[in-house]
Amino acid sequence: MRNVIWLVLLATAAVVAAVTFGRNDGLVSIFWGGWRADLSLNLAVLALLAFGAIALFAAQAVITLVTLPQRAGEWRALRRERAAQGALREALAEFFSARYSRAHKAARRALELHTDGAGTDREFAVLSHLLAAGSLHRLSDRTRRDEELERLNALLRDAGGVRRADDGARLLAAEWALEDRDAARANALLAELPPGVARRTQALRLKLRAARQANAPLDALHTARLLANHQAFSPVVAKGLLRSLAGEALRGVHDADQLRSLWQRLDVADRRDPQVAARAAERAAALGVAEEGRNWLLPFWDRLATLDPDDRERVALALTRACSGIGPDWLARLEAATQTFGHEPAVLAAAGTVYAERQLWGKARLMLEQAARASGLPSEARRQAWRRLAALARAESDEARAAACDRAAAELGA
Repeated sequence: MRNVIWLVLLATAAVVAAVTFGRNDGLVSIFWGGWRADLSLNLAVLALLAFGAIALFAAQAVITLVTLPQRAGEWRALRRERAAQGALREALAEFFSARYSRAHKAARRALELHTDGAGTDREFAVLSHLLAAGSLHRLSDRTRRDEELERLNALLRDAGGVRRADDGARLLAAEWALEDRDAARANALLAELPPGVARRTQALRLKLRAARQANAPLDALHTARLLANHQAFSPVVAKGLLRSLAGEALRGVHDADQLRSLWQRLDVADRRDPQVAARAAERAAALGVAEEGRNWLLPFWDRLATLDPDDRERVALALTRACSGIGPDWLARLEAATQTFGHEPAVLAAAGTVYAERQLWGKARLMLEQAARASGLPSEARRQAWRRLAALARAESDEARAAACDRAAAELGA
């Protein structure tokens, strides 16, 4: 098809030339001094075209000759750039192949080639520094890695250039700081991230690790909540992690005021978690404010039927520890709970403990005996039930039964 088109164009050109130059009746006269030259019009046109072509080729030759040094410099710069790109690709390949010494050498060579060529590609330099620092980190050469990071930080402080690699540089530096157990430095690096980058899943994961290393469970809890909202964990893992972090935060308080402040700072979803509320109630009892702990348990106790068996057991066992000074208003609730969940040892232990606290010895003894003999109940709860029974026996001056209860408690461990 292409040949056919060329033939058509050639035929068209021939026709146009024949029509234009077919009649050679024109004359061109050239006078120069005492000389005169007569040319046909066709020959004059062809000579003019030839002269224009020669002048054009001569001008192009002069331009080529004049720009030869510039083009030679561009060619050398292109070769250096290609060599630098090849060294960077080699560094990447070696890094992912776990040959970190070779990766570091290739990255440094890429930087040298880039610098020798007076390179202005800022992103190329950032990536090369990152590969060099990452290779040294894998080699556990922290001194040289930190020197490389200093050069990288100086480059990051530059206001110009493309900044697509800057966020990755700070995230990697924060991750390396966490591997060095330097949570303060990791937090400082994460604080430098733009707001949008700081909300990314990887940044939040690093922030969570930093908070846990810095022993800041409340900050870790808030970060884990954000990660759960981003679906960074499965629902089961997220639930367990949030409960664990809330428990760490509660264990860290040392007085009632701290406990109240922490409870208010917890997320609403955490305060609605029966496991978290149970731990808070136990901590309140340990700090001498059992009544506040019971107030946190009350919403869950009023809807025991809606709780899972594990959550119901946890709430009931928390009440056994927070029953000091309990009022008579709880008796009706306990009666209703034992009627519905009288087959669950934890509910029986809670009811028996409260009845004993209220000196209702008859009701307390039967429920505590059932709870103490329940093999499915945690050892600590069974041991407390036996000790309560021993106290009841001593109150009735039955030393033999009290000694038997003490032995049963001792068999369950200290």
